[in-house]
Amino acid sequence: MSRAPKPFPIPTIQARRIWLHAQRLDERAPFGEGAPAVADAIAHLGYVQIDTINVIERSHHHILFSRIPSYRRADLRQAQRVDRSVFEYWTHALSYVPANDFRFFLPAMREHRREGHKWYASVTPADTRKVMRLLRAGPLTIRDIEDDVLTEKEHLWQSRKPSKRALQLAFYTGVATVSARQGMLKTYELMMRHFGWDKLPKPASARDITAYLLDRALRSQGVVSLDSICHLDAPSKKAIARLVASRVRRGELVPVAIEGAGKQEHWAAPAALEPGEGASPDLVHILSPFDPLIIQRKRTNLFFGYNHLFEAYVPKAKRKLGYFALPVLVGDEIVAALDLKTDRQAKKLLMQKWTWVGQGKKTAGRKELKRVIEDELDRFERFQLAE
Repeated sequence: MSRAPKPFPIPTIQARRIWLHAQRLDERAPFGEGAPAVADAIAHLGYVQIDTINVIERSHHHILFSRIPSYRRADLRQAQRVDRSVFEYWTHALSYVPANDFRFFLPAMREHRREGHKWYASVTPADTRKVMRLLRAGPLTIRDIEDDVLTEKEHLWQSRKPSKRALQLAFYTGVATVSARQGMLKTYELMMRHFGWDKLPKPASARDITAYLLDRALRSQGVVSLDSICHLDAPSKKAIARLVASRVRRGELVPVAIEGAGKQEHWAAPAALEPGEGASPDLVHILSPFDPLIIQRKRTNLFFGYNHLFEAYVPKAKRKLGYFALPVLVGDEIVAALDLKTDRQAKKLLMQKWTWVGQGKKTAGRKELKRVIEDELDRFERFQLAE
């Protein structure tokens, strides 16, 4: 029996640069512009998380803006509603995903259709018949339904409108899709009619899905661990571990030992380990707390030495960074966290709190660092107030 290969040691800065390159945050405009850039960015990242908080622009627009300097909200609307190159579904959270990946989500849709969905167990057959009758007549928003009798919520995030619950269940079972958004108001459409299909694509097998999850992580993360591949998806870990071991045996992946990672195992494709130049030191990104570079907090801490605190639900007196702090990436270092708020009436971006972190704590060179961040803040403000 051949012995497992010895992990290849890599310093933290190299691991960080591999991840930044995989996230395309080491370039100014890696995907071009317009709706095709949106489709390409989401295809490369695998998903872009949707969130409702809008003290600044919502996370899905923000994440795309971080990688598409000329991004306009209309570009995402075009990609979703007209080009149909992206669609919404659940990954580890509600997200935009590439339409070409639809077949990997079909088994989950069919499972919900067979077994129901625990969040929508209260949906009655009558509720379902009602929304399906309305959907067959044409695209539908919850505001188009005016005859609901409000019911009590079963949990905090649930709607009191039975029709909304029924629409959401239709979404999770794949009968309906979200064909457009205006803010957070969703337009639902029959899935088959939206995509113009006569029949659904062939669903991916369990084996195909395991390979998809691993390949998606390798493409968007560069260096991966079981936790990073299976973020909030612990049931997939056993199958992923078997596939990783198989690829290591074939030489398609190599085990790597990241400085400071202890016993946590990581892997990468051999080509990903080739030294890169790193990002330009004047390249600045003001990131969403839901950005793929930030959302896995332990990984961000390992690679950047930065522990991001999401404090929107923390009492004000106990906050350290602020209600909705945004990490600031300059070159390949996270140097600050800015608690920002968009005052849309006054048409300006408000600085609630500026906290220096990491290399930003050093006073040497801080004046220049502050200048390049403020230049990016000007651009960020224009994005917040556009459209």
